[in-house]
Amino acid sequence: MRFEVGFGGHGNVLSTHKKTIEITRERHLTMRGDCIVGVGAQCGCAGLPEGLKAGLRRRDSRVRLLIRAGGMEFEVNGRGHEGLTLEHPDDIVARKSGFVCPRTLAVMCDKASDDMPRGMVRALQDPSSRGTLTIEVYGA
Repeated sequence: MRFEVGFGGHGNVLSTHKKTIEITRERHLTMRGDCIVGVGAQCGCAGLPEGLKAGLRRRDSRVRLLIRAGGMEFEVNGRGHEGLTLEHPDDIVARKSGFVCPRTLAVMCDKASDDMPRGMVRALQDPSSRGTLTIEVYGA
């Protein structure tokens, strides 16, 4: 299963959080949102297709996230979880930990926002930039 979510850049993108990476439908971003790498996303977790959600809710599922922006790519690999509700209307969050809440898309990820290449972060700091988050879910 595969799904793409478009999003935009923002001047306050820091991408320095060590445990999570996030995109949001919100268009405003403060300096406190240090895990957010994109704003104005086409959907949050609640807007994902039901088939994709079902795959994400399997304990044995593997999740590959590919973020493309500024001519660069950044890959994050994680796991699904049977406790995912995927109900948040605005946010999509990938986590290094096993913490689950309505914003959580994937857990036990191998990277967070602070791992994103700094050239890509600079590209996403341009409010006119566009990016895509590709979500791929595989069975074990």
